[in-house]
Amino acid sequence: MLDFSFQRCKDDFEMLDTVPQPAVTTLFANRAVVSVVAAFALSAAAQGALGQEAFPVKPVRFVVPYPPGGSTDPTARLIGAHLTSMWRQQVVVENRAAFATIIGSTVVANAAPDGYTLLYAATTHVIIPLLHKNLPFNALRDFTPVATIATNEKLLVVHPGVPANNLQELVAHAKANPGKLNFAMTASGSANHLASEMLNIMAGIRTLMVPYKGAGPALTDLMGGHVQMQFVLPVSVIQHVQRGAVRGIAISGDNRLAALPRVPTFTEAGLLRFEVSTWQGMLAPARVPHTIVNKISRAVAEILAIRDVQDKLSAQGSASFVSTPGQFAALMRAEQARYAKVIEAANIRLD
Repeated sequence: MLDFSFQRCKDDFEMLDTVPQPAVTTLFANRAVVSVVAAFALSAAAQGALGQEAFPVKPVRFVVPYPPGGSTDPTARLIGAHLTSMWRQQVVVENRAAFATIIGSTVVANAAPDGYTLLYAATTHVIIPLLHKNLPFNALRDFTPVATIATNEKLLVVHPGVPANNLQELVAHAKANPGKLNFAMTASGSANHLASEMLNIMAGIRTLMVPYKGAGPALTDLMGGHVQMQFVLPVSVIQHVQRGAVRGIAISGDNRLAALPRVPTFTEAGLLRFEVSTWQGMLAPARVPHTIVNKISRAVAEILAIRDVQDKLSAQGSASFVSTPGQFAALMRAEQARYAKVIEAANIRLD
């Protein structure tokens, strides 16, 4: 087992021990899609109400606060297409990408609470309020959690020139060369950035963060040797790892990748409780009636139970992730509390 310590924040950063995380440990421990019956413990009264609710009777607006073609957009369109077929009402996917998802989120927060305007959200939704203090909405109070949709694991890769074949060797090398290894990150305050800072904190190492406008340019520089480390979606680098252009060190989650069977999980590598999986899900404005929320949530769960949908998500580097609205709400609260500790411990500040 590796001798990891918290160093800079040993006394006040017991992140995974002090933050109540039943939602994180329970939900992320069961990433594979579960049966709709098991996922939804709805009462008989609620089931009856769902049958009586006339929804939807007109097109539904599905706001995606990310640009077309990104990692989240294809999943949103996949779910939207299936909802259109299921409901026989058009689900219109609308990309509103600007100001780190703030514009799209504001549109939904201010929409009528009738279920006809939905937001495709990701882990960033609960991180942004920790870095931007004057948002036009409250990420928790102004939204109703509807359904989780997918999770994404993070793969730590390094340039082949780094003298480390595993996590132990990488940590030892970083400790022997403090501040000399560069970590490529997609943006300041992003989930990838916080994953990098979490590794620094939990492993007791110090690296330099280099921001990029996207994962693609960052990966190009990593393969070129301009930076040494990066957290990536596994699907984006599998071929590069297989041909030796980058070296896989460890992956988040409970299981190794079938395509990269020699790359261990962080737990196997010795770094316990290192949880950097990200989620994607559907939110509605606050005060949407429970009957409508539950009906949408059940519809999403049914879609995620379709094998073809699971296969398409897998091809995009995601895994189906089913939860109830209540479980999703608990997950969002726990995740925000957990990342708040990372941001405080790493002293992250945005201009």
